[in-house]
Amino acid sequence: MRAARLEHVNITVSDPERSAAFFARLCGWEERWRGPALNNGFTIHLGGDVDYLALYRPSEPQPVPFRKGVPLQHVGLLVDDLDAAEQIVIEEGLVPFSHGDYAPGRRFYFLDWDGIEFELVSYG
Repeated sequence: MRAARLEHVNITVSDPERSAAFFARLCGWEERWRGPALNNGFTIHLGGDVDYLALYRPSEPQPVPFRKGVPLQHVGLLVDDLDAAEQIVIEEGLVPFSHGDYAPGRRFYFLDWDGIEFELVSYG
């Protein structure tokens, strides 16, 4: 049996259009699909040919049912140029933190507008 691969991650965001524009700029991703979703919500799929990030907005705002890190710690994204990626994060008004430079690469973290933590890492 072949090894599995991560096909997509589905996250709830308050503004899928804003998040899609940000991740397109940050990661060079393209929109794969958009349309109606669960419980009269709306979703944008953004990514590459075989993997993507689903950006879901429910029809009614919902309180966050968990504290940061439970159950999700962060979403890790691999980028070619960490310094350029950090500049994009800053330009969006988001705050990079916890910079690290250890094997196998350099990294930093940031929280998006909805409090979801992302790790950006570069092996270059």
